[in-house]
Amino acid sequence: MPIWEYDVFMSRAATTSDVFNAVAESRRRDILSFLAMEERPVGDIVAALEMEQPSVSKHLRVLRDVGLVHARRDGRKILYRTNAEAIRPLNEWAATFERYWKHQLNRVKELAETTVAQDTPDLKSPETKIDTKIDPKSKEKKS
Repeated sequence: MPIWEYDVFMSRAATTSDVFNAVAESRRRDILSFLAMEERPVGDIVAALEMEQPSVSKHLRVLRDVGLVHARRDGRKILYRTNAEAIRPLNEWAATFERYWKHQLNRVKELAETTVAQDTPDLKSPETKIDTKIDPKSKEKKS
């Protein structure tokens, strides 16, 4: 079989294969953000994110399967919390781009400061004249 035909039969990576595929879905990112501050039961996630309970459970299972979320039983409730260690690869990957954007923003700032400095007259220079006269026609009439 030619290699190009083989690609047709290759399936995409399952969403449960790694953290990057799991967080590709925006609702899962919403759930992770909601769980970032504290451990929560499914009902809190459903109410806060205005999602259906079966959908939340499905997303939590994917997040749990890749290790981004831990679950623990507390009586009849199951409480979910994020796993900061599993989120580390996402953070490290995103940090690469953060450095890039900080560099780009610094370049924009420098360019803006240079442009402003070139366009702003030097007020201390004797060659700079400031018109201090007030044109009586330009004053607005007060009612």
